[in-house]
Amino acid sequence: MKAWVLQDIGKITYSEIPEPSPGEAEALIRVKAAGICGSDIPRIYRDGAHKMPLIPGHEFAGEVAAVGKHGDRKWLHKRVGVYPLIPCRSCTACRMGRYEMCRQYSYLGSRRNGGFAEYAAVPQENLIELPDDMPYEQAAMLEPLSVAVHAMRRLPIAQEETVTVCGLGTIGMLLAMLLMERGIEKLLLIGNKEYQRKKALEMGLPEENFCDSRKEDVPEWMKRHTGGNGTDVFFECVGRNQTAAWAVDLTAAGGKVCLVGNPYTDMTLDQQTYWKILRNQLMVAGTWNSSFFAPGGTEGQESTDWEYAMHLLEQGRLMPQLLVSHSFGMAQLERGLHIMRDKSEDYLKIMVCADGD
Repeated sequence: MKAWVLQDIGKITYSEIPEPSPGEAEALIRVKAAGICGSDIPRIYRDGAHKMPLIPGHEFAGEVAAVGKHGDRKWLHKRVGVYPLIPCRSCTACRMGRYEMCRQYSYLGSRRNGGFAEYAAVPQENLIELPDDMPYEQAAMLEPLSVAVHAMRRLPIAQEETVTVCGLGTIGMLLAMLLMERGIEKLLLIGNKEYQRKKALEMGLPEENFCDSRKEDVPEWMKRHTGGNGTDVFFECVGRNQTAAWAVDLTAAGGKVCLVGNPYTDMTLDQQTYWKILRNQLMVAGTWNSSFFAPGGTEGQESTDWEYAMHLLEQGRLMPQLLVSHSFGMAQLERGLHIMRDKSEDYLKIMVCADGD
């Protein structure tokens, strides 16, 4: 088969390699669509993967082409989405059903071969069946959508509260989409790209509720839009010191902050910012990955994050594929990687599809 193989940091090649054989409880997935995640760029060009050579790619969907010796043949020829985290099932988090916090996990696309290939071997327990009419590009968005669902569900949010999302990459935009679907009317978005503004307006955001941080003084803008009281809920989806400080500074007394963005560098809080957490009695939450396996979801919720996301898609209440800005054939994947690495074009989600599809 053909696959994109990360040989070493900065060296990724489209190579002919043996097709994987599914393990006893695995399925062989014929990859139909795969999204490039922002985390793929440092993995490929700066930090490397946990082991190399490795096939990256953890946001993908496809069709089951074969099952392992002891696999369930019901999966044959099914259209499936793929949960990329493979839990150990023995650590404390796993025993609680909190697999997203597993301390000894494996992971498709970073610790074992992923979806930037014609075929990928996946544990059958990591599959979710897709409706016949769901486009594969939409299904490949299930993973980032579920991550956004997990972040949203980390905080209690009342319908009447003002909610702010800062950082409008894929996760931030999906989070905004989810909050709109949930009926949050006082939604404020902070971005720094014109195409983010246009996409937010297409999604139904009032123009006055978008702040372009390149043109506006963000604290002053927030004061005007919250009557000087601050926002009730703040989702920080950037991972930089300045935006983390905004999250604390611009949240109302008794408010809630969710830290979503992966940190770019060491993160620090100055004394005054720390004082505000204490004196304003802020609830500060972190979020990581998404829930998939555990029945009942997380913290007593009625469904896992993937079930929640799938329900929205099946009901036609969300269209995450609207965020796909580029779509290439698998053989052209490197074009997408370069666009994201070099920021040579505006983009939101870059998708690659099986060649010929």
